Amino acid sequence: MVPQGLLALPAAAGMRKISHLFLVLCSVDSSSFCHGFLRPRMEGMGRAGQSCLFCLPLKIFCLLVQVIGHSNFGSIRATTCVYKGKWIYEVLISSQGLMQIGWCTLSCRFNQEEGVGDTPDSYAYDGNRVRKWNVTTTNYGKSWAAGDIVSCLIDLDEGTIAFCLNGISLGTAFDNITRGAGMAYFPAISLSFKESVAFNFGSRPLRYPLAAGRGGLKGKEPVLRPSLEPCVSLGLSLQEGKLVEKDTSVWQLQGEPTVLITLAHIFNYFAPLMCKVYLVEDVLMTFLLSILERGGAVEAHPLIQQLLDLMWLLMEEYEVHECLKQLLMSLLRAYRFSPIIPDLGLQIHYLRLTIAVLKHEKSRKYLLSNVLFDVLRSVVFFYIKSPLRVEEAGLQELIPTTWWPNRFTKEGKESKEVKEESAEERLRRRAYERGCQRLKKRIEVVEGLQVQILKLLLNNKDRGGGEASRYIFLNKFRKFLQENASNRGNLTVLCPPEYMVCFLHRLIAALRFFWDGHKAKTPATLSSEEAYIPPQLFYNGKVDYFDLQRLGGLLSHLKKTLKDDLAAKANVLIDPAELQAVTMDDLDEDEESAMSAAQVSRQQAQPLARKSLPGWLSSPTLGRANRFLSTAAVSLMNPRRPLGTLEKIKVRTLTVEQRTEEDIEGSHGNEGLLLGRPPEEPEQPITENSLLEVLDGIVMMYNLSVHQQLGKMVGVSDDVNEYAMALKDTEEKISRCPKRVSISGLPASSSDSSSIHEKREKMQDIYWLLRVCIRTIEHGDRTGSLFAFMPEFYLSVAMNSYSALKNYFSPVNSMEELPGYEETLMRLAAILAKHFADSRIVGTDIRDSLMQALASYVCYPHSLRAVERIPEEQRISMMKNLLAPYEQRPWAQTNWILVRLWRGCGFGYRYTRLPHLLKTKPEDASLPSLQKPCPSTLLQRHMADLLRSDRDLAPSFLNSVLNQLNWAFSEFIGMIQEIQQAAERLERNFVDSRQLKVCATCFDLSVSLLRVLEMTVTLAPEIFLDWNRPSSELLLRRLAQLLNQVLNRVTAERNLFDRVVNLRLPGLESVDHYPILVAVTGILVRLLISPGQNSTSSNAERATAVLLADPCFQLRSIQYLLGHAEPSALAAAPPTTEKRHFSLHTYTDYISTEELAKVDKMLSHLSEESKQAAATTLPTSEEDLCPICYAHPISAIFRPCSHKSCKACINQHLMNNKDCFFCKATITGVDDFTKPSSS
Repeated sequence: MVPQGLLALPAAAGMRKISHLFLVLCSVDSSSFCHGFLRPRMEGMGRAGQSCLFCLPLKIFCLLVQVIGHSNFGSIRATTCVYKGKWIYEVLISSQGLMQIGWCTLSCRFNQEEGVGDTPDSYAYDGNRVRKWNVTTTNYGKSWAAGDIVSCLIDLDEGTIAFCLNGISLGTAFDNITRGAGMAYFPAISLSFKESVAFNFGSRPLRYPLAAGRGGLKGKEPVLRPSLEPCVSLGLSLQEGKLVEKDTSVWQLQGEPTVLITLAHIFNYFAPLMCKVYLVEDVLMTFLLSILERGGAVEAHPLIQQLLDLMWLLMEEYEVHECLKQLLMSLLRAYRFSPIIPDLGLQIHYLRLTIAVLKHEKSRKYLLSNVLFDVLRSVVFFYIKSPLRVEEAGLQELIPTTWWPNRFTKEGKESKEVKEESAEERLRRRAYERGCQRLKKRIEVVEGLQVQILKLLLNNKDRGGGEASRYIFLNKFRKFLQENASNRGNLTVLCPPEYMVCFLHRLIAALRFFWDGHKAKTPATLSSEEAYIPPQLFYNGKVDYFDLQRLGGLLSHLKKTLKDDLAAKANVLIDPAELQAVTMDDLDEDEESAMSAAQVSRQQAQPLARKSLPGWLSSPTLGRANRFLSTAAVSLMNPRRPLGTLEKIKVRTLTVEQRTEEDIEGSHGNEGLLLGRPPEEPEQPITENSLLEVLDGIVMMYNLSVHQQLGKMVGVSDDVNEYAMALKDTEEKISRCPKRVSISGLPASSSDSSSIHEKREKMQDIYWLLRVCIRTIEHGDRTGSLFAFMPEFYLSVAMNSYSALKNYFSPVNSMEELPGYEETLMRLAAILAKHFADSRIVGTDIRDSLMQALASYVCYPHSLRAVERIPEEQRISMMKNLLAPYEQRPWAQTNWILVRLWRGCGFGYRYTRLPHLLKTKPEDASLPSLQKPCPSTLLQRHMADLLRSDRDLAPSFLNSVLNQLNWAFSEFIGMIQEIQQAAERLERNFVDSRQLKVCATCFDLSVSLLRVLEMTVTLAPEIFLDWNRPSSELLLRRLAQLLNQVLNRVTAERNLFDRVVNLRLPGLESVDHYPILVAVTGILVRLLISPGQNSTSSNAERATAVLLADPCFQLRSIQYLLGHAEPSALAAAPPTTEKRHFSLHTYTDYISTEELAKVDKMLSHLSEESKQAAATTLPTSEEDLCPICYAHPISAIFRPCSHKSCKACINQHLMNNKDCFFCKATITGVDDFTKPSSS
């Protein structure tokens, strides 16, 4: 055999270096000499480096030549050339981008601008642009797609080059090509960055072989097949004393020694041939497929099992291994790249043969141990690829018409008014539904075969000759998950997400089959509808979670800090040797590695409970992996101290390969995976332990890539919907035209295949997974501090699966129709309400995700009602957590939740979109921020009760809100100043988009904080107006100060805010007068006009006095709200100026007449009060003003230093500092100060 050669391009003067490409050439059998081609000798590889542009890395892929573009337009050429005769090679198109495939000569010189077909004596076909290339270009052929196979043919006798696409000739592309002495042609390709193909020069059978007379670059034709079938269809006739043909169904392996001896001689010659890749795919696989073609179930064809028995009996073990490996790889390749036909017959055929092979126990265990998940990805067998072209798959005949529902029923989409369905639409819908049902039945056949494969792999009864298949599968499946979890950035290693989606659904079906089967045999266990993962799996170390983050931090940290809880609740002792092991987080902590057993005992004797935050929350940096405490085995030891009648169990680490069936299922008092059951966990058995680990892997798999893929799939569905709606709208417009235009061809082109992957069964799988996660979280929560051991992805999957059910499925399949929908929604709401501020959860990302999920939950009526149905104690606790001070925590989402609970009740706050944005199309109408208002009066009442009853909660919360409002609005003003300056510069007429986004965010935060203040003033006005409370006066003065600052900045004529709003910069669309002014107006109206049911007139007078006393107050700002322009501004404006002034009266669709009347009343009230205040206020000398603010008279004196200021300044200062402004002495008290009267 000639060794594999390296493809290379000869050097050329001035050529630029081409980036690396991955490829491999197949072996060529030297025993078969064919005239007409030349190939490199072994020593030629050494010289190739001298003439090459670069050295190429090798990558074996099923003995095919895989080429991946790593430059702009790289070119590469084979080392084998042809100079006479007829030749063919095939190219599998892995991506459908820019590529030119064909032939070239040794004299061709390529660069990153000129590739195959751009130079003389090079010829190429480009299916991306549907053209052929030879210096010039013309139209040729058909467009290719990923998965197509291009056959490249050259006839050096006639001087022609042609191409075929999927076995269909595209015609002669070039004729009269140059031939003669010194002319030889090499296979070649030029391709763009990240495009990929795979070449077959004959190492495997051609997918579309042509008539005799044209050869591939391979060895001799097989001679094995004619002799294969007779060797297993012969029997020994005792009467005639010779071998005769015998029915294979009654053929037996035992009892006929002469036949066995004869077969042994035959296999002695056949065995080496059955290890060859070409012969396995072209002969053995074809022969086995022919057996199944006779029809019937797989079990009706025992010949395949008998043949496998013979192979294991008469062939060397390494020969059987290689043959089975190549057979399964050939089946995988055939299943993956076979064309889609209307009945999916090819895919069904290959799956049936795979099942037949896997039914053989010894073969199944070998393949599961050494091939599946190792050499190839078995999940490919569970993927049903989409057809490349509608016409090739027969979809046009199967679904002759298309239909799309007239409205969306899923949350987030506004349902349009449904018109009565016409007779034509009814016929179209019924035809579409019948076609979908026919297609669904075909797909269900394939899915059923895929589930059968998994049932074979999950068989735990085949213990003959070693470990059962299920336990081999568990270890391989866990490694498969680890590989996809640890290489999330390496796309070449990851399993494609579309494969994972199909694998998940099939694995759920197989798991529930075994789960319910065990329930039928053992009625005391749970059914699959009640499935969950018990919490002990997360801390007993039996299941490997690799470097995935736990809710409480790193596993090593949790085992050290919660070892006492593990001993007390779960009777589990952590091996001291493991606690002393050097981990990634304490490599420099010598004292940890030197810790003695006595120190460990002393630490265990110390209680963990503390008054403040638990010590175990001081987690090291999140995200760092601890690979030392991944899995564990259990050994029963004498307990260190008695605890009732139970023994303490010490755990130690153990690799996955060392796990046995006993470590999983348990025996003789060993509970296996269920070791360490906490007292809160019921004693009722759940199911087989091994099925629990499979279920845990399914949840992890959804988190790794399935959810992201569902999001991509719904994007396709939305595109189809938009096209269908546009098409319907076009039909209606054309129907109104005087001259009818026919568009009968358009509907067929909008064939919607979304129902294939969005059918109800798939939705039910995701719903079942959601309920599994909810039950698992609920059981884990009951364990107290041990809840910190739960991996974060359980909470992530619970949130993401609900989001998928709500947004990622067809509008025909509504989540509301699922069984137990209301209860599930309420239980998920309880989880979000409890755990978004759970101190046991320390991961920043997962806490943010919980907060965002809760914020989205309260935006939709159904989910908000679910929050209101959770127990009252949990509702109050949730609201108390939401009202915690905003400092030192992410507060934006918390504030957003409170705003959503208020939206619909505030002043002019009943809009879905801002008035000035109504004419623009939203990016996504399903966004939570664009939902109709749905306030919750129940949760508002809880908030009011908490603020009234807890005298410490209200001041801390409101002071934090006022601080954040001050910061957000100040940042916003500073940014718009920079934006205005940048816009006015001649040398720079653009602004950084990121700066615009941050500016808009600060504005939105300011508006939302004002709305929360409006909500507080409305629900509990006494917090500001009842000055018997120690902090009320200060809160009211701070609120008045901020409101005046906002009004002055926004309402001043020709001010900075006006200029920036009038620029209408992209990114600042939300910045406008209306949202911020109506929020401020709402607060003022509540304070001055309608302070509350239990408030008195003195409260309104007190609020008025504080507002007028603030030096920043300007009456013109209040007048601006009603469109009263400043007189000086009107006088200065030229007569021709037509400036439209802001006025609340122009927003009658958003502001009610009653609200406008209150604003008019407020303006009249403030006008009268300001006049009276101006008349009664005596002039104040400068020395009597507060030396801090110079706005208020001195009204307070400090003890013991006797320095003075106004009450507002000292009260605000004492919130954060106890030192005097002037002398830095500690202030022990503040007394009222009244200036003594002069003599």
